[in-house]
Amino acid sequence: MEAFPVDAVKRARILIVGDLMLDRYWFGEVERISPEAPVPVVRVARREDRLGGAANVARNVAALGAQACVVGVVGEDEPGRRIAALLDEAGIASALVQTQDCPTTLKLRVLGRQQQLLRIDFEETLGASVLRNIRERVDALLAGYDVLVLSDYAKGALAEVELLIARAKAAGMPILVDPKGDDFSRYRGADMVTPNRQELQVVAGAWRTEDDLTRRAQALRQRLDLRGLMLTRSEQGMSLYTDEGEDHVAAQAHEVFDVSGAGDTVLATLAVMRAAGLNWHQAMRWANKAGGIVVGKLGTSIVTAEELAAAV
Repeated sequence: MEAFPVDAVKRARILIVGDLMLDRYWFGEVERISPEAPVPVVRVARREDRLGGAANVARNVAALGAQACVVGVVGEDEPGRRIAALLDEAGIASALVQTQDCPTTLKLRVLGRQQQLLRIDFEETLGASVLRNIRERVDALLAGYDVLVLSDYAKGALAEVELLIARAKAAGMPILVDPKGDDFSRYRGADMVTPNRQELQVVAGAWRTEDDLTRRAQALRQRLDLRGLMLTRSEQGMSLYTDEGEDHVAAQAHEVFDVSGAGDTVLATLAVMRAAGLNWHQAMRWANKAGGIVVGKLGTSIVTAEELAAAV
């Protein structure tokens, strides 16, 4: 495998648009069961906030040494201000849309002895006026970036994803999509869509053999006018489907500790390597290495350029 393209990565400029969220972790010790109900009592000893969703994609882009800018929605609340501060600390440019209509998406995880015991989600659907503001920010930024990444977590920021794809195509910009839901026709015309096994089964149906999978994946790709479809398959690695056929890379042999945010790392690495001038096949192999590293970490984490270079 070729060496990590440090200089080309530093020049890469990635625009990320999608659902922003704050991942909040409360770490503690469990020493007894509550007398009020049969649940563990966690004595919280440490708190930590991390960027989630599209913001975690941007965080991974920046960790690899590329230039990142993220567009998304936050509420006028403490989690929204925290996201803005964390983006600034990570050196990530942002064009955030603030709204009073709904709170910032927040995922609160409670952990005892490094095991997740509970997750509480705070989220609401976005309104039409917010979507117009997203379009305006994307229009103003497109010309300054090499690749557009659309990170869809079905929270509403990409409700008009078709318009964003049309604008990027008109600008001649490669478009990568991390999809969500049962209607992939929304992503028609994108360059690359990166579903996992469950997401692909929802739209293409369950497959029985590898040949059956290839037929279904290629049929979907052609129907949606995609240049490529990259299937992430956990312990089975990744498969890339293009006009040239199917290309598969085996998973990296790492102990899996936590898969939270692994898709964000894969998407970010794929986008950075593509912007650095690598073809889709080469970019997939780097993304596969990055995914193998990040699943060995707790929670939504990043892979650095140094870690990826050392993995070669």
